[in-house]
Order: sequence, then structure tokens, then C-alpha cells
Amino acid sequence: MKEKVVLAYSGGLDTTAIIPWLKENFDYEVICCCIDCGQGEELDGLEERAKLSGASKLYIENIIDEFCDDFIMPCVQANAVYEYKYLLGTSMARPVIAKRLVEIARKEGATAICHGATGKGNDQIRFELGIKALAPDLKIIAPWRMTDVWTMQSREDEIAYCKAHGIDLPFDASHSYSRDRNLWHISHEGLELEDPALEPNYDNLLVLGVSPEKAPDEGEYVTMTFEKGIPTSVNGKSMKVSEIIATLNELGGKHGVGIVDIVENRVVGMKSRGVYETPGGTILMEAHQQLEELVLDRATLEVKKDMGNKFAQIVYEGKWFTPLREAIQAFVESTQEYIAGEVKFKLYKGNIIKAGTTSPYTLYNESLASFTTGDLYDHHDADGFITLFGLPLKVRAMKMAEVEANK
Repeated sequence: MKEKVVLAYSGGLDTTAIIPWLKENFDYEVICCCIDCGQGEELDGLEERAKLSGASKLYIENIIDEFCDDFIMPCVQANAVYEYKYLLGTSMARPVIAKRLVEIARKEGATAICHGATGKGNDQIRFELGIKALAPDLKIIAPWRMTDVWTMQSREDEIAYCKAHGIDLPFDASHSYSRDRNLWHISHEGLELEDPALEPNYDNLLVLGVSPEKAPDEGEYVTMTFEKGIPTSVNGKSMKVSEIIATLNELGGKHGVGIVDIVENRVVGMKSRGVYETPGGTILMEAHQQLEELVLDRATLEVKKDMGNKFAQIVYEGKWFTPLREAIQAFVESTQEYIAGEVKFKLYKGNIIKAGTTSPYTLYNESLASFTTGDLYDHHDADGFITLFGLPLKVRAMKMAEVEANK
């Protein structure tokens, strides 16, 4: 009886060519597993393609709600942003994909999991760290790193390989952007983006929306509500998180929100340039932060910013299934108890403009904040506070003056 391998299958040329390659070189029974994180029409026609390529079975696993509730929202609540701009769209999806691949491998009695990530990117790390953490006994096959066996180096090579194995597929050798899509975002790499000196060709590149220049000339108001840091409605309509993100994607895309051009530091040591479209995610992150501004005290917010940066690094590096991620997430969740209220903003040509935020737990006190303070604040109290707060500075300045005088 042949050993089984579970292949993380996208339906693209790379993973399609891997199917006959696995059978030819390892004599595996290949079970394809396509994880639906919100790729949309990219899933069309996958079953026929997988079977045509030699797979014995194809799973199409819809994990959109799990992705949103258990992986996206912890990152939103942590305000996890990698290197100032990247909202972790691909990074967040990899651990939930790895988790489901392991579950299918266990169900099928497979001995290995295969992925099509290259040896130069972050995804190989994210997939494999997830698999190692959840199923250390399973073998991991990464064809692009097995250069003694995987001899294909281009799309032309892969197409020729498929044809030689009787697989005629609707792919051509024309080069295009390398993209990764899920409900949260779509990433773009390649072509002119490989040169940071070149401006992105947004007319050819954008998928989820338009550039700010092509957005409507009139802004649009949006209202959201939150409970315990979780979004609960958009414009008065209650929805689950996945529906809220989909709704915000439409609104944000329409108004050119969430387009980021970034040169980031990959885990493997190189810099890479990409453009990310995250229209709904950008809005959701901003709305959540607006509530936190009202509700969290200064000391908690200060520590939470540091924890958010660390959380982003952990997720980016593929270390989701670690005690450190769990510990930081527990801290973050404890800060979300009172993150509730309503956020209103206007979307206009790539901008998210505040239009009013309210919360039953707001720490903003109008009488304290106004120039005509009430009983809670006496201006004279500031004298003693500043004296003590500035005492180390004064003592040091006096000592330095003494040292200078004694020279």
C-alpha cells in the first residue's frame, strides 16, 4: 500500500506540477488539500484540475470563519503591524492552513505534508513551523529546496513537465505578478515591483479596489460598533466578523483605502518589495484603535504598543503555535474587556477621517480636558508634580555645572 502525502494545493502551476512529480519521484498517493481562506474565484475548477494531474482526492476546506475569529481578530486586537505598514495578511493565514493540513493528514493516515513555497520566502518557515509544532512526526517535503530532484526552474519548465505527463493545463508561460489572496488582503510581487526605483503600475496591479486618484470625489460615512474589541456591526447591520471584513473590503476598495507599497525584511535575511491591498483590514484596524484611544489608560496603552510589535514579529516569523504567542494574546485579551462603543468615520480618496467616537467606558473627561477644569484638577497641583518629575534632570544639571566649575 502506497504512503500518502497531503499537498497544500492552490491550483496554480507550481502545485499542479508537484502532483505528478511526487508520484514519479516518491511513489506517493497524492491527496490535495485546498484551504479556502477567502480566495474567491481562484477556487473555480480545482477538483477537475487536481484529478487530471493525478491526485487521488481533493479536499476544499472552508475555514474563513476560523481564520477571521481565531487568527485575524487576535492580530487586530493587538494592533499587530509588521515594520510600520504590513498588516500580516499572508502571515496570519499560514498557521491556520498548517493546522488544517495536519488535520487532513491525520484523517487520511498520511506520512508527509508537501508545500510549494520557495526556498527564498517566508512561507516555507510559516508552514513548516506550524507543522512541526502540531505534528512533529510528519515528514515535510519542500520541492523547491530539493534541487537535486526538483529540476524545474521556470514556468516554461513546469508546463513542459506537465505536458510530458499527459497533463494539458490552461496555463501559459507569460510572466505576471506573484499574488497571494485571502479575505483579509491580496499581495503583489514581481515585474516592476522588483525595482524599488519604479512606481507601481496600479492600473494593472490593483484587484480589490482603485487608486485614491480614481476613487469617488465624494466621501462616504461609515459607522461601526464593537464589543470587547470585536466588531459587531457596520452601518447598523449586525454581522459576523467575516461578513464585516467582506463589507469593509467593498467600501475600502471603492474609496482607495489600504494600498501599501513596502520594502520589508524577510525572515530569511533579504529585503523584498511588494504592494499589499488591505482595504477592509485597514479600516477595521483604524476603527479599533480609535476606540482604544478613548478607553485604555496611558500605562496599559504604552505596554500594549510594545506587545503589539512583538506579536507582529511572532506572527510574521511563523511562530503562532508557541507559548509566547499565547502569553501575549492573553495579555491583549485582558485589555479588550471594555473596548466597546461606536466609531464613525468618513472614507475619502484613500483616507479614513474621524467623524466621532463614543464608548460607555471612555476615560475622556470633558471637564478635565477643557481649559475650565472642575474639582478633579487643581492647576496648582502641577507645581509639585513638575518639581518631582523633573528632579533627576535638575540634579544632573547641577552636578554637571559643578564638574565644569572645578575643571
